[in-house]
Amino acid sequence: MALWDRIKESASQMQTQLEAKKNDLKSGAFRDASMAMCALVAAADGSVDPSERQRVAQLIATNEVLRNFPADDLRRRFEANLDKLAADFAFGKVSVLQEVAKAKKKPAEARAVVQIGIVIGGADGHFDQDERAVVREACFALGLAPHEFDL
Repeated sequence: MALWDRIKESASQMQTQLEAKKNDLKSGAFRDASMAMCALVAAADGSVDPSERQRVAQLIATNEVLRNFPADDLRRRFEANLDKLAADFAFGKVSVLQEVAKAKKKPAEARAVVQIGIVIGGADGHFDQDERAVVREACFALGLAPHEFDL
């Protein structure tokens, strides 16, 4: 199986697992951590490309699990995290990883946040090294082992 096919299949499996847990993923901590994760993946290479911003915003708006929250609220939180990363990537990343860590207290939510990062990163069929690296860092912030997610 080609790498691209494995990435797509992995992202699809993660999305299926997330949808199965949808009713358990309604807390503010999960919402905040998910939007921080989405911003980290969108800006993984250290810059925030307008097309990447739009693509991730579209994925957020259409993700079944994230429909537990008002779309405008999600967009505002996503954009606020992206703005932190765009202003100063290294400093912003510290702040955004603190947002991700909000989900640490509930293991199911923590895992779901990582899965969202993988879904967003793999949505274009290419989960690149920068995206993998920020999702791996998020695992550490959440107290999860990256190898659980093949990172």
